[in-house]
Amino acid sequence: MPADGTGAEIRLRPPRNTLNERAVGWWRVQWLLMTLVPVVPLAVLGALIGPARFWLLLPAAVIAAAGVASALLLPLWWFRTHRWEVTEDAVYVRTGFFWQEWRIAPMSRIQTVDTVRGPLEQLYRLATVTVTTASSRGAVRIEGLDHEVAAELAERLTRITRNTPGDAT
Repeated sequence: MPADGTGAEIRLRPPRNTLNERAVGWWRVQWLLMTLVPVVPLAVLGALIGPARFWLLLPAAVIAAAGVASALLLPLWWFRTHRWEVTEDAVYVRTGFFWQEWRIAPMSRIQTVDTVRGPLEQLYRLATVTVTTASSRGAVRIEGLDHEVAAELAERLTRITRNTPGDAT
């Protein structure tokens, strides 16, 4: 008999929902900002220290080129692979391509639902919903949601978990 006790067979399928398209731009800006952290000091030092100019500007150029290429390609790839879904029974999140991670949080195990909007997320009108469970693996995060969708999702999860039996431990 299946684990749900209803007699119906449970099959794992990919979650249905994609992230908001603006998440691609948000990820790109994050990636470019991370690239600037090593490039700017290397470039400044290269401009100021004549004898070491080549040895400072070369890695700055390599890091900048790799950072720009990654900012162009990786967010598109992430957008195509990240999926999420919420049913009356659980929250489903799938991330990754080579190392795919599926996270499933049963409603009865949910302890808190948080919505976070950092400065860049606010600029892109996005939000992250974090579902904290009793799992030692940590919270389930859905990043790159439209801020209004995230607010509605948080309300829906709160309503469903309130009506779900269990003590979330």
